[in-house]
Amino acid sequence: MTHFSKRFKAAAALALCAVLAACSSLPASLPSSATPESSAAPASSSSAPAADGELLTVRFLDVGQADSALIRCGDDAMLIDGGNVADSSLVAAVLQSEGLDTLDVVAATHAHEDHVGGLSGALNVCTAQRVIAPVTQYDSQAFSDFVRYTEAQGLSVQVPAAGDTFSLGGAQVTVLGPVRKYDDTNNTSLVLRVDFGSTSFLFTGDMERNAEEDLLAHWGEDALRADVLKTGHHGSDTSTSYPFLRAVMPQIAVISVGADNSYGHPDDAVLSRLSDEGAVVYRTDECGDITVVSDGETLTVTTQKHTAPDAGASSFPASSASVASADEESYIGNLNSKKFHLPFCSSLPKEDNRVYFATRDAAVEAGYTPCGLCNP
Repeated sequence: MTHFSKRFKAAAALALCAVLAACSSLPASLPSSATPESSAAPASSSSAPAADGELLTVRFLDVGQADSALIRCGDDAMLIDGGNVADSSLVAAVLQSEGLDTLDVVAATHAHEDHVGGLSGALNVCTAQRVIAPVTQYDSQAFSDFVRYTEAQGLSVQVPAAGDTFSLGGAQVTVLGPVRKYDDTNNTSLVLRVDFGSTSFLFTGDMERNAEEDLLAHWGEDALRADVLKTGHHGSDTSTSYPFLRAVMPQIAVISVGADNSYGHPDDAVLSRLSDEGAVVYRTDECGDITVVSDGETLTVTTQKHTAPDAGASSFPASSASVASADEESYIGNLNSKKFHLPFCSSLPKEDNRVYFATRDAAVEAGYTPCGLCNP
């Protein structure tokens, strides 16, 4: 188990050297209906304080090379994506194990099977209050089944507009995107921001770089800041650009990805960018289910498997034994991000992207800024 404050400093980051405990079961409760609202502007990250004792729990399900996340707050629950068709039984079993027979919101970020496929299983075991997606029609059996199970409950798939908001317990969900129409299905992904107290989560589906650019241009950087980022497109290099990451500034990045997948996800370039920005990376192929709990101020992460965060991305070593000796270069800079690090920082760039400095002053004079994780 790892704890994160709203904006953790180096001392808090040192706790990451501990191996995470296995994820424990959370108390189940039956949700009430979420309340739709509408807003012309996105939610601020400084939303109202969380109610005493209320928690926001986000469980990123290990559905292989696919996406699914269950969000619970108070008595309300929302499911974002459901993995592939083959994951329908797994998703249904998770909902039943959580004691859920009602979902306040079912959201398909976009129409591809690895996101919408398993939602039929969810709609088969739970009554939905509201179902949202970026489109109402798509030429695939998986999406047709999703629509059929929705209509069997007397509902229709709703297409929310950018700027719409609705409550989920004490949390507020804001639809940030898409902000325009796209031909590429990945870019039609719903972008959902969840604010709870002073903590925030950003879900981006499979949004790619040009949609990221449009989102930044439409809302500005402040609207995208979030503590937890569900990394876009399973860690593909088509997503998670430097400008987007610098706007979001996540403490935690979750990558939903299948082990040894044929796409090579997550891409090394994406892991490097996340590392440069100081994000702690959790991967479902390594951690299994990943659960992030917020009390409105502090984030606590547990994983299904006994594993530490991706060492190549963000975790600190157990000791500083690897610190360079006095006659070696003491600071390592990243040629791309222009940040410099201590030699033991696990956010170090790859060898071909490094520059070495003998002193801190030399790094600063060369125009480099200190890493926010190791605080050189």
